[in-house]
Amino acid sequence: MAFDPTLQNRLAPLLSAAGENLPVSSAVPALKAALARTSNAVLVAPPGAGKTTLVPLALLDAPWRQDGRIVMLEPRRLATRAAAQRMAELVGEQPGGLVGYRTRLDGATSERTRIEVITEGLLVRRLLSDPTLDGVACVIFDEIHERSVDADAALAFCLDLQRSLRPDLRLVAMSATMDGAALSQRMGAELVESEGRMFPVDIRHARRDLVHRRDLPDAMAAAIRTALAEEAGDILAFLPGVGEILRARSALAGVDADVLPLYGELPPAEQDLALTPHPQGRRRVILSTSIAETSLTVPGVRIVVDGGFRRVPRLDPGTGLTRLDTVRISRAAAAQRAGRAGRVAPGIAIRLWTEMTTRAMPPHDQPEMMEAELTGLRLDTAAWQEAMGTDPADLPFPDTPPNGAFEAGRSLLQALGALDDDARITPEGTRMASLGAHPRLAAMMLAARGPGECALAVDIAALLEERDPLRPRRPAGPARGAPPPAPADIRLRLDLLAGGDHPDADRAALSRIRHAARQYRRRLGLGRDIVAQGDCAALIAAAFPDRVAQSRGDVGSFRLAGGGSARLSKTDELARHGLLAVAGMHVRKAAEICLAAPLDRDALPDSVLARAKEQVETTLDTTTGSVLARRRLRLGNLVLRDRTVTASAEEVSSLLCAQAAQNLAATLNWTDACRQLQARVELARTRLDRPDLPDLSDAALAGTTGTWLAPWLAGVSRLSVLGEMDLLAMLRATMDHATLKWLDRMLPAHLELPGGRAAVDYLQPVPVASARAQTFYGVTQTPRIADGRLDLRIALLSPAGRPQAITADLAGFWAGSWTDMRRDMRGRYPRHDWPENPATASPPPPRHGRNP
Repeated sequence: MAFDPTLQNRLAPLLSAAGENLPVSSAVPALKAALARTSNAVLVAPPGAGKTTLVPLALLDAPWRQDGRIVMLEPRRLATRAAAQRMAELVGEQPGGLVGYRTRLDGATSERTRIEVITEGLLVRRLLSDPTLDGVACVIFDEIHERSVDADAALAFCLDLQRSLRPDLRLVAMSATMDGAALSQRMGAELVESEGRMFPVDIRHARRDLVHRRDLPDAMAAAIRTALAEEAGDILAFLPGVGEILRARSALAGVDADVLPLYGELPPAEQDLALTPHPQGRRRVILSTSIAETSLTVPGVRIVVDGGFRRVPRLDPGTGLTRLDTVRISRAAAAQRAGRAGRVAPGIAIRLWTEMTTRAMPPHDQPEMMEAELTGLRLDTAAWQEAMGTDPADLPFPDTPPNGAFEAGRSLLQALGALDDDARITPEGTRMASLGAHPRLAAMMLAARGPGECALAVDIAALLEERDPLRPRRPAGPARGAPPPAPADIRLRLDLLAGGDHPDADRAALSRIRHAARQYRRRLGLGRDIVAQGDCAALIAAAFPDRVAQSRGDVGSFRLAGGGSARLSKTDELARHGLLAVAGMHVRKAAEICLAAPLDRDALPDSVLARAKEQVETTLDTTTGSVLARRRLRLGNLVLRDRTVTASAEEVSSLLCAQAAQNLAATLNWTDACRQLQARVELARTRLDRPDLPDLSDAALAGTTGTWLAPWLAGVSRLSVLGEMDLLAMLRATMDHATLKWLDRMLPAHLELPGGRAAVDYLQPVPVASARAQTFYGVTQTPRIADGRLDLRIALLSPAGRPQAITADLAGFWAGSWTDMRRDMRGRYPRHDWPENPATASPPPPRHGRNP
């Protein structure tokens, strides 16, 4: 269906009137022309240029749109709702008509909606459920410079979709601060720039930097009081977080102005107060987080007071968790904040830091992907691979995800059952991805059994996604310090959700949690009347198996299954429990447990047992040498159960084999006959072409004790017994009778000679046959072995068994050197026979039937 000309006629004068006040209007023709030529465009326009309001409306009449929707992404819920409200007002409607919006918590759309403003995470979910984006003609990435993980993922998926199935899909990236040329090259897009019409802003720096960041709320309040007294107009003040906003608001008590907070967790009605001028013109002071840097228009602002800090998610390599760090903003963010003062008239930007500090600030903010925990992104890329066939490594991300965090995400997903061993998504992983929750929380909801436990899992998931609703109040009086930590027991929060009461309960947070829980119930097809019930610790353990925490012995000190440690205030009721399922931690100087539930070590839930491994660990008593056995249930680095048991015969055998393998020489009875057999077998393997014979080297035997040694250990329970066993019989048992018979024939342990037997030493480089000289009388040539294939050397011994001569040529020895040996031996052993020619002499009968 083509664009409705009636709507076009109605919009034309509205857009023309709006364009007179919005500087970006001069760049709109170039943007539309670029999208007519190619599929992608990058629009760079300064803060306040009006790109969020004007561009989606201006693209409605583009021929390529036909009747498809324009979807615009915003980085925050507040900006999503505000952008839709402004565009709807411009066309004389309420959100839900031509212009609609959708966030995780609420939305307003209809069949008439052609511009849909959504949060970035929702587009990722839509892409995974409908990879072709059916009915969508254009996706606009507003404030792309903020570079959230969801925005980067959505852009990568859209670019992949565009190059594979939807070349007609238009993609527009809009930014106020980033390098548009680099992004346009990455997207294969045309670059369109708008200079905008900014009023001059007087930048004023502090004379000195703050001594400590904790002084920021008081310094902010002092600067605002001075600005109220000396300058005209409303004030927009930037602080890093809600805590600083509340402290600054308290320090501004009594000023002649409305002091209004602005942050993402505020109820919509309170957010609207900050975004709407006072009806009687009373001055306003808006205390905001970085949420007001972009997208939002805060009318009437002439003065910006910038604290210079913001909260950003950072990955802690020590714990694998994402923590919120307070960091200096970039120069680009400082410029964007200052620009808020020059939208409607000349303004003033007061910076609570020195010019020297400005020069040291980074030029741009680091993309969230480079420092955040990426388990959710890893699951999304696996789901995308299943749908589109694109390997995660081939996705066109603006920046390649860090390999360490990406692989850590893969490992956790495999532990949760979302990915298989080949890192492909499993059916369980597909279900997890469809829930639109962090994979941990999705795993918890899917692990629930029965409606009641499922309702409990939903409540826990909603609770963990929002701010803690139990926030202790700051102590009153002159000695005001930090509020005491809230009790860590998550059951207190669940009681609040069920209708309980607590003096420190945050009602607004509870309302948001209940709303999020209702949405999860709808996704899971769970009725609102289902009562939450079950073991919350078991569900938490299903989501956080690596955060099962075991007491280290000291009150409040715990060891984590996934590695590392965490602590809990010694006064907390959970501090003395032996085992906890931890759902929330703060990472400051150390990991601090803030949400947990106690686990019963004697009744461990299936969620723990499914991931734990029971092992029998055997050891040797160093005193007696006997085998001891302990049965241990391990979860990661934790030993959940430990008890002494009687080791089975197989376990005893396995331990003795392992101990023997560590030092064969010291453990077993290595006689000379054993070493000779080793050497004979090795000689046959290498010189007689018998590689089929077993490898009896020490290294090979140590690696195969379970094969050749274990069968001999029946009934053996002490290591010392191994030294009393017949090792030669064990080694010969590695070969069958025919092989042994062949070995004894080819490489005999003794030579049978006219005068008796001569032992053959195979440990020498050339085997040596040794016996008294009389044993060799009558032997004319040097004997050979292995059917004549191998040489021997002959060692002639004295009657006392001492070597007198070694020769490889016995005939030559008899004819030559024997004369000298005979002369010496006749003098020392006159009672023995020393003939002149031993080759023809008869050997004497062997003594006692044997020769040495």
